[in-house]
Amino acid sequence: MKAISIDGLQHMEVIDLPQQEPGCGEVQIRMEYVGFCGSDLNTYMGRNPMVRMPVIPGHEIGAVIEKTGPDVPDFLKPGMTVTVNPYTNCGKCASCRNGRVNACQYNETLGVQRNGAMRENMVLPWTKIIPAEGLTSRTCAIAEPMSVGFHAVSRAEVTDIDTVMVIGCGMVGLGAVVRSAMRGATVIAADIDDDKLALAKELGAAHVINTLSEDVHERLAEITAGLMPDVIIEAVGSPATYRMAVEEVAFTGRVICIGYAKSEISFQTKLFVQKELDIRGSRNALPADFRAVIHYLQQGTCPVDRLISMEVKPEEAGNALKQWAEAPGKVFRILVKF
Repeated sequence: MKAISIDGLQHMEVIDLPQQEPGCGEVQIRMEYVGFCGSDLNTYMGRNPMVRMPVIPGHEIGAVIEKTGPDVPDFLKPGMTVTVNPYTNCGKCASCRNGRVNACQYNETLGVQRNGAMRENMVLPWTKIIPAEGLTSRTCAIAEPMSVGFHAVSRAEVTDIDTVMVIGCGMVGLGAVVRSAMRGATVIAADIDDDKLALAKELGAAHVINTLSEDVHERLAEITAGLMPDVIIEAVGSPATYRMAVEEVAFTGRVICIGYAKSEISFQTKLFVQKELDIRGSRNALPADFRAVIHYLQQGTCPVDRLISMEVKPEEAGNALKQWAEAPGKVFRILVKF
């Protein structure tokens, strides 16, 4: 079967893999759409310290069940449209024992620490298969990144009396915008791209701030009557945005960190104490987050077409990543159509 492999710096090729058959407790799925995410781009550019090379990328999946092995529950049937929980958990580490399997110490994500979904077929444990009744496989391919944003909102314990600022309006950040708005919060979206900010407003942001052209502190003070946001969700991963989150969040506020910064960051740690901040990491997503995203997408209000920047064939994937690397701020998602 056809698959995509990244085997070196900015080098991607289409390879042939043997077909797999589902064993006991396993499901074979036929890939229809698989999304490239920021970690795949970093792998391609040689900037992903967690990846094991060479690697088949991909963990944002829209697929159809082809076959089921023995001991697979009856609710999973051939022909069903599904997405996939792409993370593993060991069941033994502190995170797993505390029920937070998304943050397993020994997690291996598809397309990063183990070969991923950029292939025509794949066999997975049935427990990782997520049915998506009423959705197209194309829509399913955006569920995973949105679930990461949904999870960050859960980590922040957002309620309807909160003002939430989301820094970074890529797919993960937009997921945080959607979930915060669904919980009744007043949402402020911040980014450097006006097109992304316009989409954030359509998805529920009450206010938008272009951090390149506006004074962020003044705008936040104006919006919040000087109180500043109760919650700031950092979904970029740069030193500037991390510092912005700590500096601009309200006293006794919550800062939620999703983005991986690629360099060390210095902080005025007195703000941690003076403001008595809750600073929390947010990693991956839980099954409940996936279910919440599926439920949201089933309502049909998400402008899916505007979240997908391009669709390419496997043979065109390398050129598509090259284009993304040249203009990273203009791409939401690239889908590979199998």
